[in-house]
Amino acid sequence: MENPMKEVKIEKVVLNMGVGEAGDELKKGQKILEKITGSKAVQTKSKVKQPTWGIRPGLPIGVKVTLRKEKAKEFLKTAFKAKENILLNKNFDKTGNFGFGIKEYIDLPGVKYDPALGIKGFNVLVSLEKKGYRIKRRKNNSKKVPIKHRVTKDEAINFVKKEFGVEIK
Repeated sequence: MENPMKEVKIEKVVLNMGVGEAGDELKKGQKILEKITGSKAVQTKSKVKQPTWGIRPGLPIGVKVTLRKEKAKEFLKTAFKAKENILLNKNFDKTGNFGFGIKEYIDLPGVKYDPALGIKGFNVLVSLEKKGYRIKRRKNNSKKVPIKHRVTKDEAINFVKKEFGVEIK
């Protein structure tokens, strides 16, 4: 029998849409993310000054939605269908997290085009963890997760292949 503490699971899925400017485009991006996830989208603010683009700290420039548990798993199934169940090896980092982009939100199955919103893409970022990762988030006596208990790139790839049937190239 395999050790249950070594079992890989999804911690969270973050959908991120960088719009680059406040105003109407940001509201459209927010509506798109809320439409495809059914969850409330949150604005992300700039942390740096970029005068050539007209960006200053505190200016809202993007939106994001965080999904957890079953909602995250269900969304990933549809997102992988939009990517035709194929991910690249370079989509995975050495700590077992992975991400990929969807060029147009209408690529997702079951999502209809809305002319008022236009065509926009977004990034899907997935954090994986094992049981016991709570020790890094707890309030009292928090500790680092030992290196041998962290999710590796190979474990993440095997998890995605087994759980979702995704082909890795």
